[in-house]
Formats: sequence, C-alpha cells, structure tokens
Amino acid sequence: MADSVVALAPAKINVGLSVFPRRADGYHDIEGVFTTVSLHDTLSVSIADGEGECLVDCPSMVLPAQNTFTAAYKAFCVLTGIKSSVRVTVDKRIPSGGGLGGGSSDAASFIQSIDRLFCTHLLSSCLYELALSVGSDVPFFMHALCEAGEGKNYAAYVTGRGENVEALPPRELDVRLALPGVPVSTREAYAWLDEAIGRKEIRHNAFSGKEAWAAEWKKDVGDWRFVNDFTAPVAARHEAIAAAIREMKGAGASFADMSGSGSTVFGIFCGQ
Repeated sequence: MADSVVALAPAKINVGLSVFPRRADGYHDIEGVFTTVSLHDTLSVSIADGEGECLVDCPSMVLPAQNTFTAAYKAFCVLTGIKSSVRVTVDKRIPSGGGLGGGSSDAASFIQSIDRLFCTHLLSSCLYELALSVGSDVPFFMHALCEAGEGKNYAAYVTGRGENVEALPPRELDVRLALPGVPVSTREAYAWLDEAIGRKEIRHNAFSGKEAWAAEWKKDVGDWRFVNDFTAPVAARHEAIAAAIREMKGAGASFADMSGSGSTVFGIFCGQ
C-alpha cells in the first residue's frame, strides 16, 4: 500500500451543450461534447490518523465542511469497508464556479487516488458509479482517467444527466481561457435557462445523436456550429461575458463561447 498519491485533475470545456427541460427528479437531460484542457489542479492524498475522516487542505480557497471530497470518501468507505482516515491537499488552479468542472475533476481524481492508495482495485464500473454518486460531471472525468489516463487529452459525447459518456477521437486544440470577473452560480444559471426554455427561446444545437455530434466535432474548428444553451441567458445578464466572447473572436479565435454554466469564456485558435 502506498503512503501517498499525487494526481492531476484537468479542467474541461463544453464545446457544445444542449440542456433539456427539468426532469421529474430535478435533473436536466443534456447532450454535448466535452473535452479536457491542459489547465489542472494537483491533489496530494495520504493516509491520516483517525478513523473514517476525510481531511481537506485547500490553501487558496475555503471549502465547506461537506464537499465533493468528503462525499466521495464516504461513498468509497461504504463500498469498500475502509476504516482509515485520509488527508487531501489541493493546489487549486482551476477557478471555482467557472464552468470548467474543477470540483468534479478533483472528485474523480480523488476517487482514483484513494483506490490506488488502499489497493482496492475497484472495477471501472464501480468507479463510474462512485463518480455519479458525487455529481453529474464527475463521470466524464472518471472516464477520462480510466480510458485515456492522467495528463492525456480526452473528448466525449455526453448524455443523460452526465452519466452516459462515449469517447470521441481526441484533438490537439490551442485553447485559451478568459475569466470575465463576474460570478455566476450554477443554480442561477439553471434558473435563467429554465425560464428561457419555458418561453421557448432556446433552440438547442441543430443536430442530435452521437453520429451527428461526432461529425461536427471532426470538422474544421472554424466550421463548427456548436451552441451552449447557457450562453444566451447568462450573457444577457452579464455583458462582461458577451464582451469576452467578442474579444476572443476579435483576437483571432476560430471558435469562442462560454463553458458550461459560466462564467469562463474559451477561444480556440487555429494559427491562421
């Protein structure tokens, strides 16, 4: 059994995202293409004194007492019967609440790290179930770790509430990120989106199904027709986001949009 494990947790962008009306269980079905990017957090995980505790050190931000790490560790201990305590130290580079999946990626990398730390050798199906129990975006990052490996590019077509993840050919993309400096909570973003869906203002992407999304993903970036359903309702309330998208395009980006529920804006540059 290892004494400690160090892991990288990558950010992701949603190059296209359709979000459908709220389900009876409170979740939304989605359809989209996600890809990891080089920006990452670094986790250091080790066994700690005590029993059944998950101790979290995150010097750059204050986390609530109950967070994705504690939720993941509780589910892991229930599944495996592990009684030990662990400590995780987080070097945070992915901005919180930026639509880049930092918390979800941290959770996926943490689950894989404690599996290695305790030599529990969980099947990938168990890792995916643990991931989904923590959050809707976590399965994508777990698939990235299991199918591509740490530090490798990974892209996927994602459906359901995030639990259905089907790999796509990865692409080497020059992705640049901008933080407009306005806070956008996921709860607010979904509320604004639900209002827009109710008024039938959201058109979603012009294509559906894995084959159609995969074909769009393979096109030249400048020909992409991807849309993020969150962008219009969120940018309508935060001009700084709309301005950042315009600035990315003005700087030569072949494609630019907001990632996820915001507020991070990404541009993809193709060297022209």
